[in-house]
Amino acid sequence: MTTENQEQAPIVAADDNKIMAERRAKLAALRQQGNPFPNDFVPQDKAANLTEEHGGKSREELEASPVAVVLAGRMMLKREAGKKAAFATLQDSSGPMADGRIQIYVTLDNAGLDAMEALHHYDLGDILGVEGTLFKTKTDELTVKVTKLRLIAKSLRPLPDKFHGLADQETKYRQRYVDLIMNEETRRTFKARTAAMSSMRRFMEKHGFMEVETPMLHPIPGGAAAKPFITHHNALDMEMYLRIAPELYLKRLVVGGFDRVFEINRNFRNEGVSVRHNPEFTMMEFYAAYTDYKWIMDFTEQVIRQAAVDAHGSAVLSYGGRELDLSKPFQRLTIVEAIDKYAPGYTPEQLNSMDFLKEELLKFGVKPFATSGLGALQLALFEETAEALLWEPTFIIDYPVEVSPLARASDSREGITERFELFMVGREIANGFSELNDPEDQAARFLSQVAAKDAGDEEAMYFDADYIRALEYGMPPAGGCGIGIDRLMMLITDSPNIRDVLLFPHLRKED
Repeated sequence: MTTENQEQAPIVAADDNKIMAERRAKLAALRQQGNPFPNDFVPQDKAANLTEEHGGKSREELEASPVAVVLAGRMMLKREAGKKAAFATLQDSSGPMADGRIQIYVTLDNAGLDAMEALHHYDLGDILGVEGTLFKTKTDELTVKVTKLRLIAKSLRPLPDKFHGLADQETKYRQRYVDLIMNEETRRTFKARTAAMSSMRRFMEKHGFMEVETPMLHPIPGGAAAKPFITHHNALDMEMYLRIAPELYLKRLVVGGFDRVFEINRNFRNEGVSVRHNPEFTMMEFYAAYTDYKWIMDFTEQVIRQAAVDAHGSAVLSYGGRELDLSKPFQRLTIVEAIDKYAPGYTPEQLNSMDFLKEELLKFGVKPFATSGLGALQLALFEETAEALLWEPTFIIDYPVEVSPLARASDSREGITERFELFMVGREIANGFSELNDPEDQAARFLSQVAAKDAGDEEAMYFDADYIRALEYGMPPAGGCGIGIDRLMMLITDSPNIRDVLLFPHLRKED
């Protein structure tokens, strides 16, 4: 028996080649006996369900009314007691590790000599199928008394030892499959993510939204200020772009008569990588005809609150050791009000002076574009001084027209749009607005974006003539919003890095 099967003996990296060679030799011997990767075993039971249904029974009850079980799982522990008996622990997918594990007991009398010899040669990480009955040990641990034992899949690579686990963070990201096997917290994070996304789907459908799908390959990148990935379609012989946002396609559907639509979508942006940025990320975007940005703010707040409750069990979260309360109404501030509240000291005259703002931004290492107006300069100052301090959920409202090319202009305030961004823990979570449905105004906005791109702004938008054509058929007044699922899940699961909530985050090439 190799040291990996001794519960107290850790595995070190230098041993891996030797252990894998031993396992390959075992696999070769198994192939001579038959297929070591059979596909005819169907589990009938799950560890968590057995624990829930029978864990409270006494030894006497289980003896009086035997419970037959058929289950499969990965062997995580093995303890051999001579040649006549052995205990092992199997782990399946039925719950967090404590719930998704169950002990099995293999004896010469109940399982036979072949099973005992086979278990002796099985390794940690092997996937086993067992049949038997439930009983409780002297320590009252629910256990399967095995009558039949089968190897379902041979593991050639040793698992990390149980004492140190999978400690290296980069290895967790690269080898998520091992991370999920070994780390209960990781499994819990991604089950919470699924719960939150299911909650959002239910909430949208409950309120009359139809889920749709829009293209990922775009002839013109649009719907956001971002730098796209570029590819080439051979058959059509045309340059195409990976989607940076689904917005313009979703609003085409509103033109077509679908009043309420949403899409949970993957977007791709060829920009920086950080603890809050991944080249591809998940958003939920939704659009509702005959609403405005105030209705959208109220609705966004409800969606997020319900997702937190369904995934976390409460609207009161803890992030980085600090409380984040989503149960209370989210505050709403203009850009200037946020600066006044979180970075006091600027006078109204200073905040309305383009010369002062340009000089002040240079102190933060920010050089504005030549085309930047007063609103863009105020927004840049907000981003440098106040944004990171917005811990509690806060809607920043009334963005300037020049940085909001798709948002409806305010009827009462010149140069301002009916737009908001939602911030929590100092980061943007959502962006929404009353939609611009005036085709001539939208065309003029696109032309301004083209001018900004020509002036050096790589994230400025392109002119989308087909979208203008769609608006010329008439789009009803509407509101829309995009919610960043990944960043929201960082908050719900108390994860410091966006890679913690992505099953397969992007990393540099492995050496």
